[in-house]
Amino acid sequence: MKRLKNLLLVILVATMMVFTSCATVQEQTVPEIQLQTLESNVAIIDKYGNLTLEMSEHLLLGAGYEVGDIVAITVGDFTYESPIGTAYSDVDKGNYVVRLNKGAVILAINYGNLAKASEAVEKAPVTIALSEKAGYLEEFELRHLIRTDVRSDYASDAVFANFRMVSYGSIQEGMLYRSANPILDDERAPYVAKLAELVGIKTVINLADDKESLYENLDDAPYYKALVEEGSVIALDMGVTFTDPDFITKLREGLTFMADHKGPYLVHCNEGKDRAGFVSALLSAIMGATVEEVVEDYMISYENYYGLEKGTERYELISKIILNLFSDINDGKDVTDKNIRKVAQSYLLNEVKLSPTQLDSIKDNLSGKRIQVSGQITFTF
Repeated sequence: MKRLKNLLLVILVATMMVFTSCATVQEQTVPEIQLQTLESNVAIIDKYGNLTLEMSEHLLLGAGYEVGDIVAITVGDFTYESPIGTAYSDVDKGNYVVRLNKGAVILAINYGNLAKASEAVEKAPVTIALSEKAGYLEEFELRHLIRTDVRSDYASDAVFANFRMVSYGSIQEGMLYRSANPILDDERAPYVAKLAELVGIKTVINLADDKESLYENLDDAPYYKALVEEGSVIALDMGVTFTDPDFITKLREGLTFMADHKGPYLVHCNEGKDRAGFVSALLSAIMGATVEEVVEDYMISYENYYGLEKGTERYELISKIILNLFSDINDGKDVTDKNIRKVAQSYLLNEVKLSPTQLDSIKDNLSGKRIQVSGQITFTF
């Protein structure tokens, strides 16, 4: 009996050693991934506050970094963590992203100005180090959107140009349109310019161009050029940080221009998605649009560009962008159908500093009460 007990004890100890050995081997087969810390400098700071590095995308990827990784970044004395992605919309509004775009490495804040936040200057030193391999990959794959610049991939000229009428609440049909940029020198611009002429646009609120870039491609858009020459286009060169005082000042200039000019109006930025989306949402809200209608109009751009479908997780995730923007101008509180008009009007009067008379003029213009447009061309989307 004693021999049997000893034999069982030996077997038990041996078994424990085997399991311990296997666990040790298993732990050793999953080493922590380490990548070289990369050094670069800020090459370009664009008007939106995004920082393009001297480092190329090829160098970053060649060092083992990938889309979906989370990295630690220092810009001068400013340090933060950010995922690597390919578009600003890969992260929530206000969050950092390392954007890989056409061979460049761009440090940015979605709907923000990284240059101001970091106090970066050109030639400032930058380091990139791995924080977590693939730590953002699942979120990236959920958010990542793909589009093409080929007309035949889209259902119509209007979809390709992200061109549409906005007629929520009491906005008169055929009075307000939004779109991509008709003079951007890209594949979409000729279609936008053609549609703007077709519907008889009389006044343009150009949120993207400055006074110099406004004239670079005008010869390719003769109808738009004629509007510029007669003083019916305002170029605002707005950034994408909607809380920035510069953005608010330029928004006041644009809406004052709208109050003083007759429609039909075209509001556009470059894609007609973000800046044009916010301005169109404000105009719809003061004219009585519901929260659902404001979201619907904002999300049509994502349907047009990326084929997003209502009811999907991606759609619901991205639709929060415009809701969050309204929350921002409502002291952090959600808007409802009961208060969205009041919130928008209060923002335009108290923050943007429109006068009550200017606000009333815009509302009258959009409703068609103040200006009757003769010979209106009806455009069916």
